[in-house]
Amino acid sequence: MLIGEVARRSGVSARMLRHYESLGLVRPSGRTGSGYREYSGEDVRRIFHIESLRAVGLSLREIGRALDDPGFTPADLVDDLIRRTRERIAAETELLTRLQRVRAADPAAWEDVLQVLALLRALGSTSAGTRQRAALASVDEVPVEALAQAALGEGDPYVAGALRWALSRSGGGAALLAEGLGSPVAAVRERAVRALAEMPGRGAATLLRDALASPDAVVRGRAALTLGARGEAAAIPVLVDMIVAGSNDTDAADALSVLAGDDTAADRIASVLVGRIGDGTTGQPARGRLTQALAGIPGATASRALADLVGDADRAVALTAAYLLRLRGDG
Repeated sequence: MLIGEVARRSGVSARMLRHYESLGLVRPSGRTGSGYREYSGEDVRRIFHIESLRAVGLSLREIGRALDDPGFTPADLVDDLIRRTRERIAAETELLTRLQRVRAADPAAWEDVLQVLALLRALGSTSAGTRQRAALASVDEVPVEALAQAALGEGDPYVAGALRWALSRSGGGAALLAEGLGSPVAAVRERAVRALAEMPGRGAATLLRDALASPDAVVRGRAALTLGARGEAAAIPVLVDMIVAGSNDTDAADALSVLAGDDTAADRIASVLVGRIGDGTTGQPARGRLTQALAGIPGATASRALADLVGDADRAVALTAAYLLRLRGDG
């Protein structure tokens, strides 16, 4: 079979077939009496093998090894192809995401497109200063999804603060932050709840309430502190758990004092604290912290509880209760 016929059947141009021959990938089995290349059926099968391997991403050098090296093992090469393919998909996905964000900004002119692209590149810069400047400048110019994605991935505290500020100004991004709450990466979950804590609106508040049931103690705690400061009683159980665990217990006690703004709420919170103090499973350090938390709770229930604790078998708890009673004027 002559080169023209091979080119027609294989879809490989005569020029490429000559290139393959120059690299030693395929060699015509013979020549005609006039000196033309003549390909056998085996040669044509090899050409199809070459094209199949090119289609999955192998270089011509790698194809030569795969076809001619008796000791060649394909597993490593296939693993490398998988890695390269994943990298290519990631790069294409990043480009697609960037283009979608440019489209979402509804640019009116090419100058607007270039401005958005520049800010998106700046948000992904290796320089923390560049990222921070982009965050502070991009509230009205970059789609909120880009800000939310950047906030979930930002490790620098100053840049993260700027991104949270930009998100709070934009009033959007809650859906992406909600996905961050479910991330398998603890740092991403924490960034998500911190960003939601600074966002206004019902959507963010609803997500924070849902976060009170998170299996992540850091997420639960951040949500409880935020909601407690806003006067939401749903945060009380988590705040008390934080005091027991000694996790941001001072902030949790302060939030409980904010929630104890009326007699009914104060009595409820005091009863919860007393119940945990009397729980036989609560250890000594935790009982001390719970007793201290009663200091910020007004009302008769808290005062009676402190009076009872003056006689507690744990001397540290008893002394703390007596001191707090004197401060309240009840001792």
